[in-house]
Amino acid sequence: MIPPILHHSTTPLRHWLTALCLGLSLLTNLAISADEPFRPEAGKFPPLEKAHSFRGELIFVDHANRRGSIRVQGSGMFFRNDPHPFAMLPYGIVRYHGAPADLRDIPLGTVMHVHAFLPPDPKTSAVPVLQVSSGKQDANHNRGAGIFPAENHVLLLEDEPSHCQREGMIWKLREVDIKNREGMIIATCEPKQGRDSKATEEKLTFDAATRVWRGRESLGLDELITEGAWPADGKKSLGKKSVQLGITWKPTPDGIFTRFHISDIWLDDASLQRAAKNQTETHKAFIRSRWMPAWINAVEYGKFGRATVTATLFGGMDDSLYADFKKDVPALMNAVENTLKHTHGAYGPAHMASKGPMLDVIKLPGLTPLGSSGIQIRFDTDLIIEGIRPGRVVRVRPASWPQVQVPREEYLNDSLEERFPSPTIFPKY
Repeated sequence: MIPPILHHSTTPLRHWLTALCLGLSLLTNLAISADEPFRPEAGKFPPLEKAHSFRGELIFVDHANRRGSIRVQGSGMFFRNDPHPFAMLPYGIVRYHGAPADLRDIPLGTVMHVHAFLPPDPKTSAVPVLQVSSGKQDANHNRGAGIFPAENHVLLLEDEPSHCQREGMIWKLREVDIKNREGMIIATCEPKQGRDSKATEEKLTFDAATRVWRGRESLGLDELITEGAWPADGKKSLGKKSVQLGITWKPTPDGIFTRFHISDIWLDDASLQRAAKNQTETHKAFIRSRWMPAWINAVEYGKFGRATVTATLFGGMDDSLYADFKKDVPALMNAVENTLKHTHGAYGPAHMASKGPMLDVIKLPGLTPLGSSGIQIRFDTDLIIEGIRPGRVVRVRPASWPQVQVPREEYLNDSLEERFPSPTIFPKY
């Protein structure tokens, strides 16, 4: 606490000045530390509020290694910005159309919101490790600063409707201007309700390929024109129509370099809920075939290879997947590396997996951090494998899920450094 000035204080003025300087120094240090990049620790889910957030266009995906590249939006000419590599954290969550997703589900060109950290362990990073200062350096060539953040290990990757739903935001269409079956929409992104907002108007392009969703209907530009909702040519006020938008980027004429494009318009909640349901079913089938990811909290070793394993299931999945984890249900557990690739077994993940019953399924108390399901399992096996150790990542399959063989690019054979394609595809920074 900074002491007040007292007219009759016996404290010498220099003592008060010293205290004042210490207080100001403390406040300065707190401000600096709040801006410092955060590096996650093994065995702990990092807080979302400490993530560095940015957005940009998804332009490359290596789905088998849960990594890719994004053209990060900066202050300069967007088309000049180089691909910026990112890797999903083992517990990192992807959201598309307001539903769980895998990187393979996201079309290239989609504008994504990124919440990321420094690599937990630079030695095992699947993408280049950048200097912490790289995010503040001016990239030159009219690109500006901020397009190469050192925080490239992602906790949450979400498209526009997923981001808006999580933040309680909605797009409001104000005006449309059409010529030759393409044009411009003026819109604002605002809080759904309860908060005053002075939203900035944004111009976004659309064309005949833009998809419009209403209930169970898929509409095109021509149908909106036929209904009289939009004009065949010229401008029309849209009266602040509330919608959700899918946003991409396309090369733009007229010397405008950071104008985004509308890929989808959801006119009502029913249409977006339908899109979310379809995406959820896609992801549920994917997880059942690749197994649920988790990490090991503890291993109690017994005799002759027997062990009891405690593991926390990762978050971001549909509830029906977690419901399949039940006490006394048989399960298989296999070691994976940080990209979630299976590492044991040349004939599929079940080849060398530890097998046994789930002794208990526990819902952890308190708030569940992003990345965690808040669910722990206790698993008993009579043949513990090398990769199942505290702090390591695993995948778990309840016996009710199908036993299938994963494709060659999704498991490692002889070496943890075996990757498809190799890290040499990325430039050196």
